[in-house]
Amino acid sequence: MAEDGRVPLHRRKAAKADRLAELMGTRVDEGQISGIWIDAFRRMRRNPMAITGAVIVVVFVVVALLSPLLAPYSPTSQAWGSEVFPNRNEFVGPRAENWLGLDHLGRDLYSRFVIGARQTLMVGVVATLVGFFFGALLGGAAGSCAVLGGRWGARVDNVLMRIIDMMLALPTLLLAVTVAALVGPSLTTVMLAVGIAQIPIFARLLRGAMLAQGNRDYVLAAQSLGVRKRKIALTHILPNSMGPVIVQSTLTLATAIIDAAALSYLGLGNPDASSPEWGTMLAEAQRFLSTAPALAVYPALGIIITALGFTLLGESLREALDPKLRK
Repeated sequence: MAEDGRVPLHRRKAAKADRLAELMGTRVDEGQISGIWIDAFRRMRRNPMAITGAVIVVVFVVVALLSPLLAPYSPTSQAWGSEVFPNRNEFVGPRAENWLGLDHLGRDLYSRFVIGARQTLMVGVVATLVGFFFGALLGGAAGSCAVLGGRWGARVDNVLMRIIDMMLALPTLLLAVTVAALVGPSLTTVMLAVGIAQIPIFARLLRGAMLAQGNRDYVLAAQSLGVRKRKIALTHILPNSMGPVIVQSTLTLATAIIDAAALSYLGLGNPDASSPEWGTMLAEAQRFLSTAPALAVYPALGIIITALGFTLLGESLREALDPKLRK
């Protein structure tokens, strides 16, 4: 504990992950998974917060997937460049042919905003998948070793978790910035950097859930019947431990969108102007905040509302699966 009495950030993150894993692990028994998820979705359908989050997410996904059809102009077209004079603080606002106006280079802001939604969705999904996959590998290996590996398994679990704890000790954004700075600015860099920063959360969640499942009756019964440990881990413990990881993936999408925008804002994102991203649009608009704030308002609202939608949906799902929170 810190000198001022506050718990360090990495310990708070670890405790939150362990709590979610414990709740899900004690809540789920083999053969009951489908019923629990159906029950959770029924509660979410009556939850205004879940409905609001779902609507935001659906609208965002639809806009992102249909962005080539919804964008009337190319995001790189500077057909109206002669109408914009940023040096004299003369910009073009919303009008019939440009619904959100023009940016400082005379490009259609609406087209860039819509195309940016697609890039933001791709970054968020790929980064979450990277964190999910590698986190599941580490967490699954640690959990399997801890539950079924005996003395040597406990040692392997201890080594893996110390690595995870070191990653948790670094703030997520700082870790992402470090990775992005080492690799170089690109869209792939952003996805990898944000994904790597999410690995320890997924790993600790899955490992904690597998530990909670380790002493369940169906595991003891399988061991008494002589079922191989690898089969017990892969076909029994692991599927029943995925609940908290699935919940976290929804929340991670919101974090990934914010972190990706932050990296792009810092100049570590995709430099290709034909693939605009909301964080890059914010960085470009920084110079004109006092004269043309709308250039920053639109991408900022896109980031905030989208992250809010995934957060509301994820928190609602966590609440629906947690009996203590429902009370």
